[in-house]
Amino acid sequence: MVAKIKVVVNGAYGKMGRTAVQGILTDPQLELVGAVGKTRGIGLDAGEAAGRAAVGVVIEDLLGECLQRVKPHVVVDFTNPAVVKDNIRTILQFGAHAVVGTTGLTGDDISPLQEWSREAGKNVLVAPNFALGAVLMLELARRTAPFFPSMEIIEAHNPFKADAPSGTAINTAEIMGAVREGESEDSDVLSCQEKIPGVRGGELGGIRIHSIRLPGFVAHQQIIFGGLGQTLTLRHDSISRESFIPGILLAVKKIAEIKGVTYGFENLLDL
Repeated sequence: MVAKIKVVVNGAYGKMGRTAVQGILTDPQLELVGAVGKTRGIGLDAGEAAGRAAVGVVIEDLLGECLQRVKPHVVVDFTNPAVVKDNIRTILQFGAHAVVGTTGLTGDDISPLQEWSREAGKNVLVAPNFALGAVLMLELARRTAPFFPSMEIIEAHNPFKADAPSGTAINTAEIMGAVREGESEDSDVLSCQEKIPGVRGGELGGIRIHSIRLPGFVAHQQIIFGGLGQTLTLRHDSISRESFIPGILLAVKKIAEIKGVTYGFENLLDL
């Protein structure tokens, strides 16, 4: 019998943490051995907190103590941008691989993670989005960007999301910026004056990003490309957080195979 992969979920009482717990509990190759939270849900059974039967794994508040006791193979981190780097360092120091869905990290943050990964001999995946459809959207954006002079990103999430723009939007802008030729032809080139400051959105590498935070949204993004006499729109909608489960489970199973630090879930797929 093949040994199960032992998994700890950090941020287990958050929306994405509970989603990860749900997926792990349904996969026969994985075993939930620990659950960590910051303040909410401490002392609750992780299975019950995720809307399933009790599993005997209680949400606790000290990541290091949990890892030292249960010795997982993989830690899935869905916490917040303020603590994610410290969490990754702790995970690596205790000898586990890290699958990180916490947003706020960019390609510029990879260098210190690489050093920590080498020292520990463990791997890190930083994935702004685990939805397979969103990953395919990024690949299509990569292929489309060289053919259009202008592009903008509109992303929408619930009002409780900890950051704006989303990690997926940042990743999208970085990907498109790396493959296009020259700067995007921004509307500002046409002397567009903002009557309300910021109405044209933020800017990353010459690409405008607009963030919407409203009740009713889960995770949504569209990329609009503009050219002479035409536009092309790529759009992905996560209607439910269940859309992230297949990607999270695949990452947990593959993290031991990818050496060092990998930025972007698309790198696990044969695209």
